[in-house]
Amino acid sequence: MNTFLVPIHRAGWPFIALFSGITLVFFLFSTTLGSIGLVLSIWCIYFFRNPRRVTPLGKGLIVSPGDGLVTKIEVALPPKELKWTKKPLTRISIFLNVFDVHVNRIPVDGIITKIYYHPGKFFNASLDKASEHNERNSIIIKTLSGQEVLVVQIAGLIARRILCETKEGQEVNAGETFGIIRFGSRVDLYLPEGVASQVIEGQRMIGGETIIGDLVSRFPQRFGEVRQ
Repeated sequence: MNTFLVPIHRAGWPFIALFSGITLVFFLFSTTLGSIGLVLSIWCIYFFRNPRRVTPLGKGLIVSPGDGLVTKIEVALPPKELKWTKKPLTRISIFLNVFDVHVNRIPVDGIITKIYYHPGKFFNASLDKASEHNERNSIIIKTLSGQEVLVVQIAGLIARRILCETKEGQEVNAGETFGIIRFGSRVDLYLPEGVASQVIEGQRMIGGETIIGDLVSRFPQRFGEVRQ
């Protein structure tokens, strides 16, 4: 089997076709314009890549829901529109730039109990206020042990489309793909009460592979500092 070619998420094919068509038209008028279109077409293919991932096996492991950089780890209230819990929880914010894989992945085994889409603004996804003001889609996953994990897809300055491919009541497994955010975005992950982050600010995440937390073991909160 040829493992060199990376699968493309199906949401990208219309855009790849559009970019390719425009590139052909550009070549009819100018080699320079055609070359620019070719570069953009290649970037479009690269953006919608959906690489295969190897998710670590282990009871209670929470893996990263996306590729990107951890920009913030803090205690914060979940989105109020969920009417879920009023307790502040550890929130891990992962920023995805335009060169990161934008396919989102399920962070933990369980059942989706709630999906809620909230329209909003399109501030830069790396800003703190993006969690509160930007357009977002929230997914609550209940594990077999009864704990709940919240993952929030957040649109960014350029991102204008959040795609969620799951439904309430669906059984999911950690590492499975569940959606995509187009052209720069952010993913927030809220850990259950008492569960500590096992990553630090500035660390780069690999969606479906990097372990973010553990529902079984207990570790002290780190919040960006490196334990010596």
